[in-house]
Amino acid sequence: MFQSIPPKILNRMRYLEALDAKDRKDGTAHLKRLRQIPPETGKFIALLAAGTPAGDCLEIGASAGYSGLWLALAALEIGRKVITIELLPDKCELAKETFNLADVENVIELVAGDARDYLPDYKNISFCFLDAEKDVYQECYEMIVPNMAKGGILAADNVLSHQDALQPMVDNAMADNRIDSLVVPIGKGILVCRKI
Repeated sequence: MFQSIPPKILNRMRYLEALDAKDRKDGTAHLKRLRQIPPETGKFIALLAAGTPAGDCLEIGASAGYSGLWLALAALEIGRKVITIELLPDKCELAKETFNLADVENVIELVAGDARDYLPDYKNISFCFLDAEKDVYQECYEMIVPNMAKGGILAADNVLSHQDALQPMVDNAMADNRIDSLVVPIGKGILVCRKI
């Protein structure tokens, strides 16, 4: 996957990495910033997604599509499609542009709206990357876990960088007998849950 990233994907990744770095330095407002994952987190979620059983591959929180590009690499590798859901209209437009320029529209479906309105439709989730506003994590978790395929993975980002807000969800996951879970200190901290 990583040894031969198509040039169109790589070019868009580099562009978004530079834009994200600029946003972080110039004081861009919180909701306007891309707030995307670092490359090492992208590689990690792509590796996780590529090893999951058959089922739906979801992303909650597309932003400008950067993490979706990493998941697209996994989708291309295993012959699946990624469904990514984004609430903010301006981010949806950026993600749409990203997927078009990177030529991955054949493996990524962008859904505009609140993920909580769509999650009940997915009954066989093999992989889900959760990277949205922190106040919806617990609710999304409770909607995802019952519908995960055996051996499916839920990866929730920012559990170390936003520990105050997300520790209750992490504690809940660690005590949940439906899954095995672990916090991995990559990027801003990822809670990885595997359905038993």
